[in-house]
Amino acid sequence: MKVLTIVGARPQFIKAGVVSPVLREHVDEILVHTGQHYDSLLSDIFFEQLAIPTPDYQLAVGSDHHGAQTGRMFMALEPVLLEERPDVVMVYGDTNSTLAGALTAAKLGIAVVHVEAGLRSYNRAMPEEINRIVVDHVASRLYCPTATAVGNLAQEGITEGVVLTGDVMDELVLQVNSLPHLLDTMNLTAGQYTLVTVHRQENTEDRVRLSGIVNALREISGPIIWPLHPRTRQKLYDFELWALVPEAVRRVEPMGYIEMITLERHARQVLTDSGGVQREAAALGVPVYVLRQETEWAELIESGRAVLVGTDSRRIVEAVKQHKSHPIPLVMETEPSQILVKDLIQRYS
Repeated sequence: MKVLTIVGARPQFIKAGVVSPVLREHVDEILVHTGQHYDSLLSDIFFEQLAIPTPDYQLAVGSDHHGAQTGRMFMALEPVLLEERPDVVMVYGDTNSTLAGALTAAKLGIAVVHVEAGLRSYNRAMPEEINRIVVDHVASRLYCPTATAVGNLAQEGITEGVVLTGDVMDELVLQVNSLPHLLDTMNLTAGQYTLVTVHRQENTEDRVRLSGIVNALREISGPIIWPLHPRTRQKLYDFELWALVPEAVRRVEPMGYIEMITLERHARQVLTDSGGVQREAAALGVPVYVLRQETEWAELIESGRAVLVGTDSRRIVEAVKQHKSHPIPLVMETEPSQILVKDLIQRYS
């Protein structure tokens, strides 16, 4: 049995770091890296830290507008799939790499399995939402991280091939040990600093939203660590906001996975617009405030483990000061990767 796995961005590298080792115990896996994230701090370091196998194909698509980037992925992926002729194509999450991989495989008559299926923010202005919906409707097997995701698919008439596995990202978070000297190196005290991440297009491309986040940081006490996505760094300059970032905010380069988990685990609180970081922080029992109007991870909000605060500075500061987020550390009874791989083998062997 041959499974061709397509990855291209940080969240997919992390998921592959959990699933690929289990998958390779049973099947022949071909790993394809589209190159959607190509910066070494957003790509190479994850392969090194998580011991992900070297990709069999590096497509080097790079960054561009959605249409151009996705189009280049189609053109690059089709010859690979025709050459390898896998039994199954596996895609993760909701990026352009996910969309291109799923559509290319479906058009060639190859079964598509979608890991992290069924998530919905119900905001179609988000490119990721369009990707999720399309991929779920062409997938043959849909591995859902939550019961809510299963329900979302049922509402859209998708019930066949749906499997509740749990969240593979949670599985990895709970396995990773912190780097013992990172806080000392950064001169940080556990529980005394705030961690911030901002990268989503709706925030970075909008001056009002980005300035709302910057203004909120001016009112949050204590050290603030902000690993800057390259696009975010550029937009802070473009919108003339760089000089308005307060001195308490330490703007640093993007971090590797283990470094980020260490900073999340020991932070007083996390402010983020990342789907992955909000889940990681909540799983670790760290208060998390989501810098968006909605999230596809509805359970985090409903349970109080995370709080939606948007980008209005007053709303962000009020939620942080009132300690509205009350997560408890996650305990995992079963490993989602084992459930996923067992089902995949039973279905397609």
